[in-house]
Amino acid sequence: MNDSSKSPLLAWILLLLVALTWGTSFILIKKSLLTFNVTEVAAGRLFLASLFFVPIMIASRRQIPLDRFRYLLVSALTGYVIPAFLFAKAGTKLNSSLSGMLNSLSPLCTLIIGVLFFAQPRRPLQIAGILLGLLGSSFLIFSKGASSLNVADPYAFLILSATVLYGININTISRHLSHLPSLAMTAWTFAFIGPISFVLLLNTDFFPKITSTENMQSSLFLLALGVIGSGLASVMFNRIVQLASGLFASSVTYLIPIVAISWGIFDGERISFQQYLGMGIILTGIYLVNRRERLRIAKS
Repeated sequence: MNDSSKSPLLAWILLLLVALTWGTSFILIKKSLLTFNVTEVAAGRLFLASLFFVPIMIASRRQIPLDRFRYLLVSALTGYVIPAFLFAKAGTKLNSSLSGMLNSLSPLCTLIIGVLFFAQPRRPLQIAGILLGLLGSSFLIFSKGASSLNVADPYAFLILSATVLYGININTISRHLSHLPSLAMTAWTFAFIGPISFVLLLNTDFFPKITSTENMQSSLFLLALGVIGSGLASVMFNRIVQLASGLFASSVTYLIPIVAISWGIFDGERISFQQYLGMGIILTGIYLVNRRERLRIAKS
């Protein structure tokens, strides 16, 4: 039985909390990159989160059937490991506000992948939303005012690639993992992520940097990014998938651009009219994509 009929309010509360957490992560990435390089930020945040989950892994070791571990590996790679590197690399060139706006394509990718590969139904209103969302994202990427991007700049497409991977991850969770306890599921996903990130960090200066008192502020930013942004927020996100659906959970990106913009302005970033317009087009498209899902949750 779907839990959404029991606690739709909880799904919305968790959605707001995840939006606030992930919206803040863009500025944390930017601050962490002042001390750590791309690999150190991407792998470091995941390694720190995996350490946080170790006690939970031990306590929940019997709650995950063996035949689910292959899907946990898929979730680890598409939902965490590869996107973390894509976002960290993009963070070296794109401002946090633009990253947040582009990330709002995640629901569109979730729907497209769900229809193509997970037998999700097609709906005209959602297709219209997809077209609007793609138009808005193209406007942001190729606009002269969008962080000085041009057609030859690949960094915006790193964010777009991450949204495709997020779509794969969300549909995988919704189809194959949604019946598992969200805390145990997330913890054992990080059982794959931890070793991978640790091996990657061995070839960097991550451990000397994070233990140095000179880098305390950046280390605290990275610790928050890992434990809260990659750890606790992931537990809440996976719980939203269980309470509602993958498509509803992905609509967290309705709110992330607003959070990212707020932090960007606070950090002194300038937001152009073209960016606001592109964000408006994207959010309109995502609203249409999720409209029926939102009504279903509200009525349940």
